[in-house]
Amino acid sequence: MTRPESQALSDRIREASEQRQFLTVLSAEEARARFESALSLKPVGTEYVSLAESLGRILSEDVVSAIDVPGFDRASMDGFALRSEDTIAATEDSPVRLQLNQELLSPGIPPRITVLPGTATAIATGGMLPRGADAVMMVEQTELQAATDGDHVLVQHSAAPGQSWATAGSDIARGELALRGGTTITSREIGILAALGMDQVPVFRRPRVAIISTGDELVAPGESMRPGGVFDSNGAILLAAIRELGAEAEHLGIVGDEAETMQALIARVLDYDAVLLSGGTSKGAGDLSYRAVERLVGADGILAHGVALKPGKPLCLAAHAGRPVVILPGFPTSAIFTFHEFVAPVLRKLAGYPRRITRKGVRARLAVPLRSELGRTEYVMVGLLRKDDGYVAYPSGSGSGSVTSFSQADGFVPIDAAAEGLAAGTEVEVQVIGEGLEPADIVFIGSHCTGVDYLLGRLQKEGFVVKALYVGSMGGLAAARRGECDVAGMHLMDPQTRVYNRHLLNDELLCFPGYRRMQGIVYRKDDPRFAEVPAEAPLQAALDDPDCLMIGRNPGSGTRVLIDELLGQKRPAGYGVQPRSHNAVAAAVAQGRADWGIAIAGVAAEYDLGFLPLQEEHYDFVVPRSREQRPVVQRLLTLLRDPEVQLHLSTMALTTDAT
Repeated sequence: MTRPESQALSDRIREASEQRQFLTVLSAEEARARFESALSLKPVGTEYVSLAESLGRILSEDVVSAIDVPGFDRASMDGFALRSEDTIAATEDSPVRLQLNQELLSPGIPPRITVLPGTATAIATGGMLPRGADAVMMVEQTELQAATDGDHVLVQHSAAPGQSWATAGSDIARGELALRGGTTITSREIGILAALGMDQVPVFRRPRVAIISTGDELVAPGESMRPGGVFDSNGAILLAAIRELGAEAEHLGIVGDEAETMQALIARVLDYDAVLLSGGTSKGAGDLSYRAVERLVGADGILAHGVALKPGKPLCLAAHAGRPVVILPGFPTSAIFTFHEFVAPVLRKLAGYPRRITRKGVRARLAVPLRSELGRTEYVMVGLLRKDDGYVAYPSGSGSGSVTSFSQADGFVPIDAAAEGLAAGTEVEVQVIGEGLEPADIVFIGSHCTGVDYLLGRLQKEGFVVKALYVGSMGGLAAARRGECDVAGMHLMDPQTRVYNRHLLNDELLCFPGYRRMQGIVYRKDDPRFAEVPAEAPLQAALDDPDCLMIGRNPGSGTRVLIDELLGQKRPAGYGVQPRSHNAVAAAVAQGRADWGIAIAGVAAEYDLGFLPLQEEHYDFVVPRSREQRPVVQRLLTLLRDPEVQLHLSTMALTTDAT
């Protein structure tokens, strides 16, 4: 060996032997904090992909429905569309005889004939409900009868308003938030997107990650082994792990322990969204990766080199232009452990993914009773809420035609064929859907409102995991009293004092002002009956005309309380039809199935309906006292006081009030 060669070798040995890379061994928490504070942890970009290619991707923006689903009032079984009041006295021994209209409403056939008192129309499952009908009687509970004056149907049981049909927009309503930005697209979400007619889907771009394996000893799988060599397993492991996270990975091969070649390759890939090197970060001779990275990103770019972990101490965390550059230990166990602890969370954030845990099934208590039909096993979709003493399960919806009942569920509960149902408080085994159950940072239960959608969406965009169940004001109040939610949304007025919500509180509940909404009568703008309505009697036009059909609201909702107070003992035609949302009311009026109803101003504008103001109501947020100091609850309360948020709520036809 020549003297220059000997000197070069000595210099290399001396450099490799220096332990300056371990000036300070950091705790895992401090290393992670330094690392993430130096990174831009926002999704790396957006793009549109086809519906077929969207599986597993993350929505980059909210999806708001441009249509009603279903798009019309739809029968849920084969039978006869009729007026429920005609069947009040019907029994098997004394059936009610109705004239059969000369029309068969198969799916896709618009109805032509109004169902008048004493008449019925044959309708198939999925058929459009005709005007005048408020119930569908299943064919098994009827009998056809021919007569000289035309065919009749004998109805053997009484029908309730709303029986066996779904209102237009009852699943997803026009203008309603169908999916939140940040949602992972599974087969459930694809079903919703398809139901909305969407072919192109906005998603976050997948982060591009470069992988470099380093070390003279490495041999690529498939090549011949040589003395002292080891197959490069880290490259294959990391390639698969990154793709599992929803990112794009490119393995650039193996680089030997040659500083200039390694540095040139690293410099070439620094424009990737992340760079991972495997090996070359320990204290032995030939471990050059950290030196090459330091020369490119600077000493300040090395955020941690040595972490108090076993395995994984040699981990090196660096950043370049807000992008992660990480040197993982060479041993496979250490490499994959540190990857999942430090790198995987970062890549998930760059890809727009939420946090998650994996579970196969969980024990939970039922929050409300579940009813079932004897003789068949039933699977009830439920949402899961976590309390201090375990999980609580809420049914997430029902109906074979509903897309959202499956999409919004965390899992399902089977009910045995021999049982009529399960009582509230029953402990059940919930079979979790998908890869795992994600615990929520905040649980909201109560009355649905577009303002709530906006506020919860803000929290989700800030990284909080949100769970929302819309069960009406009374349902939210009950959940808050039982400690099953962090926040309940409600708008319930005390008829005596005209004060909202506070009369229902107890010592364990706090009420925080939210915003105000204007409730009023919605009607079609071309309806002459509402053209000139006196301001002091906005209901009179509707009540004076027996052919002016109303659409009501569901019991337990704040709007139902307002309706009952305004109507007193009066029950106009259509009162018994009780959808669960403002949008469903507006859809019924816009389509002519009903002539008027009560809804909020923002929904009336969405459906281009006339609006007669009735009462400004307070939509407030009730918080169990034990949850008030939770950071996510405090963040929600801060948002409510934010002038920018108040202004945005105002643009949604909601008058804010955060005093």
